[in-house]
Amino acid sequence: MVGAVERRARPPVPRSVSEPAQRFLGAPSSYSGEIGPPSDPTDLEGWQRFVDATNELLIQAFRTRLPEDAPLERREVEVGGVHTYVLRPHGVPDGAPLYLDIHGGGLVLGAGEACLTMVAPSALSRPMITWAVDYRMPPRHPYPASLDDCLAVYRAALESRDPRDIVVGGGSAGGNLAAALLLRAKDEGLPMPAALVLLTPEVDLTESGDSFRTNLGIDHVLSPLMTTNLLYANGHDLAHPYLSPLFGDVHGFPPTYLQSGTRDLFLSNTVRMHRKLRAAGVEAELHIGEAMPHGGFGGGTPEEAELAAELERFLARHVRTP
Repeated sequence: MVGAVERRARPPVPRSVSEPAQRFLGAPSSYSGEIGPPSDPTDLEGWQRFVDATNELLIQAFRTRLPEDAPLERREVEVGGVHTYVLRPHGVPDGAPLYLDIHGGGLVLGAGEACLTMVAPSALSRPMITWAVDYRMPPRHPYPASLDDCLAVYRAALESRDPRDIVVGGGSAGGNLAAALLLRAKDEGLPMPAALVLLTPEVDLTESGDSFRTNLGIDHVLSPLMTTNLLYANGHDLAHPYLSPLFGDVHGFPPTYLQSGTRDLFLSNTVRMHRKLRAAGVEAELHIGEAMPHGGFGGGTPEEAELAAELERFLARHVRTP
């Protein structure tokens, strides 16, 4: 979504996916690079203009996925000193399990209303209460501000619920923060949640995996993010486990659900993280969507519904029913 785009002809749209997925793959990308980030990580004003403009695009894109009259209660609160959206589908009781949802956006996008619009459609589908963390981000708040905020909200969640009633999940950059959060929580002696959900996670900011080359220009949505990674890291080593959780010690992690697609730039991130978890003895499921780019097909396809059902089954196995 964020980064310099290398022009490369995309392969033909495959017939192996549904017609809605084919239409998505055949259409111009919503994030075509027309609004690009500055090349200089020190150009804070330029980065802020880019972030503000792109957040507006995100709001417009995701707002259509949730009707205004959707049966979802929405509140804004401070949790552990962090601005957080509390989302509860109608009929879900107050004591229901918590889903700590950490939004994506390349570690710079998705603040405020964009956080709400990106998380709300998924929150509506869960029989849980969702806390959507509106964490601080660059250019004004580089690492470790985002991770500090996620940890503060997780600590508050542990005060509110038994850890067996908490799920931590995130997509893309949110997957980075979700995995880094558990590494840091483990280092600080905090209990693990019931489950971890990593949807096409950005767990390697060094971008060392194979798919960063093989899927470059093939991914319909995403391009390399190194400039953004450097802005976020703010001079810290990109290979540090709190920045690239793929390189951390994942022993003791809870059961983990991982999802990606064959056209996803982060496919290597996801499959390598899966192997890392399995090698550490962690129960981990890996689901790969045919021809699926980063983040899916834009919603509403049979492929996405199938994967959503897989995630629902995973959560039903690992989270207690209220």
